Amino acid sequence: MNQLSPEELLRYARHLALPEFGRRGQEKARRASVLVVGAGGLGSPVLLYLAAAGIGRIGIVDFDLVDETNLQRQVLYTMNDLGKPKAATAREKLLALNPHIQIEVYQEQLSSENALDIISRYDIVADGTDNFPTRYLVNDACVLAGKVNVYASIFRFEGQVSVFNYPSEDGSRGPNYRDLFPSPPPPELVPNCAEGGVLGVLPGIIGSMQASEVIKVATGVGEPLSGKLFLFDASSFTARVLKVRKNPELLIERLIDYEQFCAPQPKPPVREISARELKKLMDEAATFQLIDVREPYEYEIANLGGELIPPEQIRVSMDKISKDKMVVLHCRSGKRSADAIRELQKLGSYDNLYNLEGGILAWAQEIDPNMRRY
Repeated sequence: MNQLSPEELLRYARHLALPEFGRRGQEKARRASVLVVGAGGLGSPVLLYLAAAGIGRIGIVDFDLVDETNLQRQVLYTMNDLGKPKAATAREKLLALNPHIQIEVYQEQLSSENALDIISRYDIVADGTDNFPTRYLVNDACVLAGKVNVYASIFRFEGQVSVFNYPSEDGSRGPNYRDLFPSPPPPELVPNCAEGGVLGVLPGIIGSMQASEVIKVATGVGEPLSGKLFLFDASSFTARVLKVRKNPELLIERLIDYEQFCAPQPKPPVREISARELKKLMDEAATFQLIDVREPYEYEIANLGGELIPPEQIRVSMDKISKDKMVVLHCRSGKRSADAIRELQKLGSYDNLYNLEGGILAWAQEIDPNMRRY
């Protein structure tokens, strides 16, 4: 049914009052279908505004559960949602906001096996992912399926927005994500939000811009950010727009193994100790040194009683690290502490360093379920 009901005419009255938008634009929105990949920081505002705007059919891909650390920025959820699947919870809230739309849920991880099948069912894709393998997967699947990819990303105080693979009047397509970033950066240069942090309001700012671009593409109103990359810095409240040009030699023919494509060069292995082995050392009152290489705020949330030496202080704290007894380093997941061990081994003759496998997360899972996770 293409006609707007009396209830919808009332609901979308402010859209209908816009001369550039009007009833025609609202009916286009009603016929549009949008797949939102990721129902987290960016997905929350994107989903809320697309639902409120009357996008007729919205798909949600997310296999994660709501966690307490999400609530600082993922405004779609509350304390009552902790432990619930994000996609199904989002669907319930969006239908409560607007019962005139359809919401479809894919509570699974997007992969090379299912991406083309899922993406081909929608007109537009809104990429709200937070990792490079999925980002490249979404881009390549959109190119192969001939779908517009409305992209956004956030990190610390900065955000980006663009519209990729947008069709021109002559039938050609605009630049895609690989024209901008042919290959992913080394993971150590772009830590995730848990390690690098993100300003809580930033996803709301960038996600709203992303939703705006989706609505423009869906309705034909305005000029989308095709061939342009919008950059925003919340710390200085500055913005700029860069041009993105197509690479005529770029050819995407099939989906690949994106985990392998984005994998870093292998690092030298470090000796590891499990959470259970560390617990045994503690119970036996063994002689060893325990060092926590996280940040002070992380230590305050949960700790194992080790000596706190943040990563940036490792070099100047070598005199505090014993060479005469076993030393166990740990962080949240084991990555930063492993890097700290490699750095120490380069700087000095250490042969007594062990990394807590899985970090404090493994300890919380295997030893102390009551420990706060973050």
